[in-house]
Amino acid sequence: MLNFRVASWSRIIVALLLASGSAAAQDTVSASPAPARSFSQDQIRQLIQQVADKDLENDKKQRDYTYTERQEERKLGGKGEVKSTEVKTFEIMELYGEQVERLISKDGKPLSDHDARKEDEKIQKLMDKRKNESEQDRTKRREKEEKEREKGREFIREVSEAYNFQLAGIERPDGRETYVIDAEPRPGYQPHLSEARILPKFRFRAWIDAGELQWKKADIQCIDTVSFGLFLARIHKGSRVVIEQTRVNDEVWLPRHINVKVDARLALLKGFNLEEDLTYRDYKRFGSESKIVLGAEAQQEH
Repeated sequence: MLNFRVASWSRIIVALLLASGSAAAQDTVSASPAPARSFSQDQIRQLIQQVADKDLENDKKQRDYTYTERQEERKLGGKGEVKSTEVKTFEIMELYGEQVERLISKDGKPLSDHDARKEDEKIQKLMDKRKNESEQDRTKRREKEEKEREKGREFIREVSEAYNFQLAGIERPDGRETYVIDAEPRPGYQPHLSEARILPKFRFRAWIDAGELQWKKADIQCIDTVSFGLFLARIHKGSRVVIEQTRVNDEVWLPRHINVKVDARLALLKGFNLEEDLTYRDYKRFGSESKIVLGAEAQQEH
């Protein structure tokens, strides 16, 4: 099962959008934004930082919400026919700054008592670990998180150099002005970060909300074979990810839909072809005063 999380893609996609220079920086872009080539590199870098900051703000707001994720995984045959289907439903929540998921059903059926207890134990173990965390360990954890955020910022700066951008149009699908941006790998690009070596293997079309500088949708396509771990794993040309977000309570952007199609091979094993469809619903605010009720407690209350 592929485990895609919107937040892990968001900084990359936002950077791609803003690097084009067509996102709405009010000091620079009018109601009819100019093509990307009209912006200087300094302006582009300023736009990237602006939206990266917006994305970090949104990440913090996401921590106040729980929601339900439905994963439908379809394994495909050589001709694209569906060979098997598995459906799982999770509750997604943020605990002590860490996003966690609790499995609540399989193939439309509630978990058995045994499996439900295992999920509860997993959540309780994390809660106990954080409650009993020493000040030294907490400091180390937060320093590590900050290093990861800084690494993400470096990757964003790298993204702005990896692509040529073009404004494909302006849409208003929900009454909100949205910029549509195409991103194509830039010939001659030389990555500075090892993680950025995969960038020329992908092209993007992305949609950004002009009013809030938040990305709404991204269509990411693999255009060449991507290898990982000394060629132990390969993702083949034609693999694709489509990610959509939605505005909730006029304050935060949360995942709405993700569709993943992957043609891959692991080491010397037989290749696999699968499609995964993730849908999200039941968005609820989860404040510090809220109480997590695990399965055993819920049964006792009833």
